[in-house]
Amino acid sequence: MSFCLKEPGAVSLILASTSRYRKDLLERLRIPFCCMPPEVDESPLPDESPAEMAWRLAIEKSRAIHSRFPGHIVIGSDQVADWQGQALGKPGSAQAACEQLAKISGQTVVFHTAVSVCFADQQWTACTKTICVFRMLDDEAIRRYVQLDNPIDTAGSAKAESLGIALMESMQSEDPTAIIGLPMIALTTMLRQARLDPLKDHTNRKPS
Repeated sequence: MSFCLKEPGAVSLILASTSRYRKDLLERLRIPFCCMPPEVDESPLPDESPAEMAWRLAIEKSRAIHSRFPGHIVIGSDQVADWQGQALGKPGSAQAACEQLAKISGQTVVFHTAVSVCFADQQWTACTKTICVFRMLDDEAIRRYVQLDNPIDTAGSAKAESLGIALMESMQSEDPTAIIGLPMIALTTMLRQARLDPLKDHTNRKPS
């Protein structure tokens, strides 16, 4: 779903992301929105924990777009995979994905997924943890998985919404959508606080 920000009567909702996973999740709410790249430097800060990094980047992304469109509701989100206190980035290649999965085989990875909503002079932020225990994986299983699911754009190299679920021994979270990239339970609460209830008709809503 998308809309032009200059279109009369358009819903004033912006997703500060180019992630297709977050776009697909937000479309579940059936509220028109558009996506914009936040153009935020995602490099970690010195001594920053993975959870702190997720919080900071979600906030920075929402603020970056909100500063340009202050009359709109802006959603920013970020996910950081935490392995023994170390942030795991997106592998970027099949070889790097295989190496990452070999490293975390049989181990626990915590995915911190933060979401932040800016509207007018208010901001709401939350972070949801997903605790994933990876089963022991041999080289053939890893190679086959990477070949089939191509998880090169996914932190931790596992798409839990796809075949990556077969890599898991267990998964615990208060929100099943968080692992995909956007914690929808927290988000819908924030949108209601911003007076954008997903269960109401927004077809005639005008930007603030």
